[in-house]
Amino acid sequence: MKRFLPVLALGALVAACVPPATPPAPGGRTPLPQPASPRPRPAPAPAAQDWRDRPYTPGDWVYRQDARGSLALFGPPNRDALLTLRCDRQRGQMFLSRPGAAPAALVIRTTSLTRTLQAAPTGGEPPYVAAALLPRDPLLDAMAFSRGRIVVEVAGAAPLVVPNWAEIGRVVEDCRG
Repeated sequence: MKRFLPVLALGALVAACVPPATPPAPGGRTPLPQPASPRPRPAPAPAAQDWRDRPYTPGDWVYRQDARGSLALFGPPNRDALLTLRCDRQRGQMFLSRPGAAPAALVIRTTSLTRTLQAAPTGGEPPYVAAALLPRDPLLDAMAFSRGRIVVEVAGAAPLVVPNWAEIGRVVEDCRG
């Protein structure tokens, strides 16, 4: 009997750690345990809007030719252009311009390339700033073949989100001869 006394004491100790059984409900059924309440999940952080998802700036592209070469103008009908891509055949250069009066850094975003261009005032009325590019600059191809849109940003102004319509490629090809 003395041998079984430690075993009985251990058994009593273990039994004291087990919670008592739930008494059966009326009718002899045992109720199911309630599930633990789910942990609240933190709300997802708001994602920064990708430039490729921004809405387009209102306006359309228009293609024109003049004595200097060809140009594509983007903006609302019957208003000054918000963005211009010009081929100056005499100079052998392309000019990308946007309204502004002071020198500015233009950030151009396309599907395959992002580049910052330094733009200088053109001296015209209304005032524009323009950046010069060579006709074979890879940025022009990136603009012509960007998927859906191009973004042109300059400090202190709303970004322009423009579609990459055929007018862009047409002016580039005109300038390349």
